[in-house]
Amino acid sequence: MDQAGWHKSRELKLPRGITTLLLPPYSPELNPVENLWHYLRSHYLSNRTYEDYDALMAAGTQAHRKLTPEVVRTVCACSYTERANQA
Repeated sequence: MDQAGWHKSRELKLPRGITTLLLPPYSPELNPVENLWHYLRSHYLSNRTYEDYDALMAAGTQAHRKLTPEVVRTVCACSYTERANQA
């Protein structure tokens, strides 16, 4: 998680077995979701014009629906999040 205030809050309740990894401040290149946003923009949303807000929302919805678990797994893969003992 990035170091947004709500990620470090004492009020944040995590399920058992979940360990958080706080990323260094100002390091979006280490945040896997940033790679996903880049993928969506470069494949579906950039270099286009939108008639209005509804058209933009429709394009975003359509792009989101094209994401598969395999695409998310591939695009968001980071070596530091993988277990060392996986084959």
